[in-house]
Amino acid sequence: MQFYSTNKSVPNVSLKQAVLKGLADDKGLYMPERIESMPSDFFDNISNLTFSETALAVAGKFFGDDVPADKLKTIIDQTLSFECPVHEVRPNISSLELFHGPTLAFKDVGARFMARLLEYFLGNNDKEVNVLVATSGDTGSAVANGFLGVPGIHVYVLYPKGKVSEIQEKQFTTLGQNITALEVDGNFDDCQRLVKSSFMDKQLQSHMVLTSANSINVARFLPQSFYYFDAYRQLKKAGLDKNLVFSVPSGNFGNLTAGLFAKRMGLPVKRFIAANNENDVVYEYLQTGKYNPRPSVQTIANAMDVGDPSNFARILDLYDHSWKNICADISGVRYSDDEIRATIKDVYSKDKYVLDPHGATGCKALIDGLNPGETGVFLETAHPAKFMTTVEPIVGKGNLSVPVRLAKFMAGEKVSVPLSKEFKDFKEFLNSH
Repeated sequence: MQFYSTNKSVPNVSLKQAVLKGLADDKGLYMPERIESMPSDFFDNISNLTFSETALAVAGKFFGDDVPADKLKTIIDQTLSFECPVHEVRPNISSLELFHGPTLAFKDVGARFMARLLEYFLGNNDKEVNVLVATSGDTGSAVANGFLGVPGIHVYVLYPKGKVSEIQEKQFTTLGQNITALEVDGNFDDCQRLVKSSFMDKQLQSHMVLTSANSINVARFLPQSFYYFDAYRQLKKAGLDKNLVFSVPSGNFGNLTAGLFAKRMGLPVKRFIAANNENDVVYEYLQTGKYNPRPSVQTIANAMDVGDPSNFARILDLYDHSWKNICADISGVRYSDDEIRATIKDVYSKDKYVLDPHGATGCKALIDGLNPGETGVFLETAHPAKFMTTVEPIVGKGNLSVPVRLAKFMAGEKVSVPLSKEFKDFKEFLNSH
């Protein structure tokens, strides 16, 4: 499989090159040269498969040309070695929870897959690979824990000072070993800009091997298509697979993009809802056809605080920049902090189900916009205990317990490196390491 840049001004590359480079030399994001449809009998029999079997079949369409079947199976089995049930919230609304990995976040899937794929590609390579990852919350913790202890790889997590929850911060600042946390005096967009600028800097490229583990990397975002297929698998088994609507909390739009890839592969999805907080540049695009990125604003759904989502370039490319065709598959909603809080309170009062702020945006989109005869699935993003200071006052003290895995992170000592948002300072730091 070859991969091309969304900016289409550089030669195509192999999967290995795309994973190792992260970002194309023309600043575009890599896309697979083809998106193959799954055979019809795959969907006919999908309810008889396991999650691992489903994911392996999907992964083969993207990675099977470059990774031997037995090795790809091992990578999938290692990636999905945790439970992932569907929980009923209320009639016709389900929450697909895949945060039972080491950091209790849905991004564990992509991070764990990429870590093992990159380890396979590196083989006996003597030169260390430096993974740069910007995070607005859960990406950093998922990547840090996914790559922890992997030989030949050092991870640098860039996160905005004071703009991630304490538990999220502890999940990547307490690990040590091959993980370095950089506390940037800015917002997520500043962190993402520093990462992208590093890939464009020829001196840094000659000094060290750099790649990214954000969803700009194809090995991070493509595996997120697995759980769309698995949701369908479980819903079909329950007889709820008709007129399927996915409501996706959207920040950097890697998650939604993976869902669009799943649909292009034949997954019978009626439509998608992009659920946004007050960072609403894509919502605005869906209303007007105009894309106007701007600085992000801080909200209680911090992982979605993105003012210029990278993966929007992939969505534009997937639909040949047709606003009409994009709007045919995706609608958008936007919710304030007060509306998100009210949703958490309402769902807990009626169902005793505790939402996190991001999942609450997806849930509210279905409550407000699901049509008769449709089956709605909103994708939760992380365990609500990761947002304890926001969620507990809403549902009541004592109604939100902290899982043992999170409690262990909280007991660790934070170690981070303060950094300005200026690229020259980040470059100087990397050159000194």
